[in-house]
Amino acid sequence: MRRSLFGSLAVIGVLVTDPLTAQERFDISVYPYATAHRGEWELEGHINYTSRGTSTFGGTVAPTQGQWRFTAEVSRGITDHWELAGYLLGAQVPGMGLEYAGWRLRSRMRAPESWRLPVDVGFSAEYETARPAFSESARTAELTAVFERRFGSLQLIADPTFERDLAGPEHEWEFEPRARVGVDVSKVVTLGFEWYGSFSEVSQKHQYYPTADLRLGDDMTLHLGVGLGGTSAGDRLVFKTRFEMPLGGEKN
Repeated sequence: MRRSLFGSLAVIGVLVTDPLTAQERFDISVYPYATAHRGEWELEGHINYTSRGTSTFGGTVAPTQGQWRFTAEVSRGITDHWELAGYLLGAQVPGMGLEYAGWRLRSRMRAPESWRLPVDVGFSAEYETARPAFSESARTAELTAVFERRFGSLQLIADPTFERDLAGPEHEWEFEPRARVGVDVSKVVTLGFEWYGSFSEVSQKHQYYPTADLRLGDDMTLHLGVGLGGTSAGDRLVFKTRFEMPLGGEKN
């Protein structure tokens, strides 16, 4: 079933005939099944740089080329299967300087291992606000299912995601799936490949990221990725980084 799913995703990515562009996200990540333990605090930071992106304003939205984007996320484990997180978003925009971009709240939960499901299952619900320079919609809702399965050192994740603008010109749900394949090549290094898509009535967008995860000790992880898009209408070359570390709290 998992092979069939990821095979279908690959076919979509290769055969699509509409222009390929990048998703304009602050946190470019595929959500895993795992959540913070009860009482545990975690810090996650994202720094992304668009080397080749859009060069003109799209309405109120600033061009992405040469733009740095920053995300600071703090998560708290409410139970062993449910976490809450808050994000602050910022950006360094050419010609505008350092800008506050918005904030986000997320609730993520997962099915207990005791259920013995054939795949690990989770669910995420998010609410985001954004300033006009970074989104046509001031408020956005996002719903994401998480499906993960491991086969030894091989990790497969699929995140079918639905997003809707709650303000702005569009109010339809858009399908924005994400997927990841990762392989542990050592105790320190995991190599991966991620796909990000967006399907609406008028366009399809895709971006592909070869990635590497480095475990810096028992608790810290550094994630690196290079994103490749398709046309001058979107982001063609994006560098992304992410680090994760615990902030304390008890694991009950």
